[in-house]
Amino acid sequence: MTGSRSANQSPLEVLDTMSSSASDPVVRTPRSGLDYKHVRHQLGWALLAVVVVIGVMVIATPGIFTHIDPIETGDQVLQGPSGAHWFGTDQLGRDVFTRVVYGARPVLVAGVLGVGLAALGGVTLGVVGGVPQVLGAVVMRVVDVLLALPVLLIALLVMATVGTGLTSIMIAVGIAYTPGFARVVNSSVRKLRSAEYVQAAKVFGSTGLRTALRHLLPNLATEIVVLISSAIGWATLTATTLSFLGLGVRLPAPDWGSDLAGGATYLSTAWWLSTFPGAAITVTILLANFLGDHVVTGLDPRSGVRPKQTLRRLFLGNKALVHGRRATTASR
Repeated sequence: MTGSRSANQSPLEVLDTMSSSASDPVVRTPRSGLDYKHVRHQLGWALLAVVVVIGVMVIATPGIFTHIDPIETGDQVLQGPSGAHWFGTDQLGRDVFTRVVYGARPVLVAGVLGVGLAALGGVTLGVVGGVPQVLGAVVMRVVDVLLALPVLLIALLVMATVGTGLTSIMIAVGIAYTPGFARVVNSSVRKLRSAEYVQAAKVFGSTGLRTALRHLLPNLATEIVVLISSAIGWATLTATTLSFLGLGVRLPAPDWGSDLAGGATYLSTAWWLSTFPGAAITVTILLANFLGDHVVTGLDPRSGVRPKQTLRRLFLGNKALVHGRRATTASR
């Protein structure tokens, strides 16, 4: 049956099947008893879902968490944390908790969109740099020069060119993290370029663009997702650092970096002004790094963890998973 199926396919279609099957995860037989590793992965995916939902809510509708205007001043100046003001008030009587909630929007938007821009540019440069031509060599030498510079220095140079503001921070983060993506993707492209299905695709007349889209990029998808998830935390730190230096969102608009810098003057008398924005930055970076490590483990074919089935079991229960397996078996 397999031989007849291959006989009816074109050579390029057979190669597509070979390249897609090369990255299929290894399926392991379930073990009896309570698997603590599997439970830990389930909790990790549940935490990932919760964090994503909360992040989307904070970006889209921060007013759900608080009904106070973040730039509204009041008479209660420099009041400590209390029942009325959970994180206290600042030097102008503004609610610090509200400013922390609303300040998450520019930080997350700049970090996530900046990493997305870096992934787009880095993957493109990495694939182009993998071409054994003069263009590829020139591109990777430029990437090597940029990798020798600190990320923050590249971001500052970009900010000096394009100006200040949230959009400028997003562009600066994207450009600063592009060389890292390009180098990792280029290394993987060089390894995959010698694979048998890629060499066979060239023999059967596959163009360079088709080879990249049909054979290289699908096998790099897992690696790209891991890079994105791991870079979000560091991009958040870079974005808040630029705002702390006064190059991002300007006061009185809420922003973690700007509020952290504004509360530094009152650190000895009003510790909560800088503590809570700093804690928000720290927790965000730790969560991003933890979720990045979890995505690495979940997408590793050797781990035996299948994220789709794990999420389905979490939200639909074990019965849905059993019915799905029966339906799959019946269709076969």
